[in-house]
This record gives sequence, structure tokens and C-alpha cells, in this order.
Amino acid sequence: MTHPFHPLRDREFELIQTKLCWGIERVYYMGEGGVLAHIPAGWTSVAVEDPFVEVAAGRSAFRVEDLLELADMLGGGAVKEIMPNV
Repeated sequence: MTHPFHPLRDREFELIQTKLCWGIERVYYMGEGGVLAHIPAGWTSVAVEDPFVEVAAGRSAFRVEDLLELADMLGGGAVKEIMPNV
């Protein structure tokens, strides 16, 4: 478990299966008491790290695409994209 705020962080579990469920890759494992449990794969070391997250190295919390989508959802209308002077 690698999610920074999950109460089971740094615990290791036996991987049973990974499966796409409702568009989210999930990891199935045997939890405490032998109960089958599942969590998003992104909360574990099973998931491949997002290339953006790896390159950003903590310097940026949001992708441009995500911010533009958020602006649309909030009703900001068209967002003007500004190209840097190179």
C-alpha cells in the first residue's frame, strides 16, 4: 500500500488479481482475517507511475489538460491558451 494517507500505508499484502472495474484498475488482495478486499491500483506499487508525475517530480500538482477540463466543468467557458515566447 503506497497511498500517503491510507491507514494501511507501507503494509504488504498478497496480490490476488488486478482487474478493470468501472474504468478504474483495481487490485484485489487478501486483507485482514482472510477477507478479499480491493483498492485502486494507483494506491499501490502495482501501478505504473504516471509519466507526468514522474517528470514533474512534485513541482506541479496539475496537468494543463486537467486544469482546462476543470475550467470547462466550472463554467469558465473558453480558456485562452497562452503560448510562451520562445
